[in-house]
Amino acid sequence: MTVHLQIAEQVKKHRQAQKEFLKLDAEREHAIAGALSLARAGQHFETNEINRITKEMNTIASAFQFPMRKQVTKQMVNEYISR
Repeated sequence: MTVHLQIAEQVKKHRQAQKEFLKLDAEREHAIAGALSLARAGQHFETNEINRITKEMNTIASAFQFPMRKQVTKQMVNEYISR
């Protein structure tokens, strides 16, 4: 019976991690959209918030074998808007 409880606990932790990962992913996408918007308008933008969220996501990803996310640079943003 304890094996079943351990498995149930692992599943619960995995689901919680998935929810947190997806929430962070949405926050990251919102932060990226904001940086792109500022870049398109020729205004100053930072990637610090994007990368803070990315770091949190990658911590979860490494523990639960979720896909890792890349750190975003200003150059990446500028290249994206120049396409």
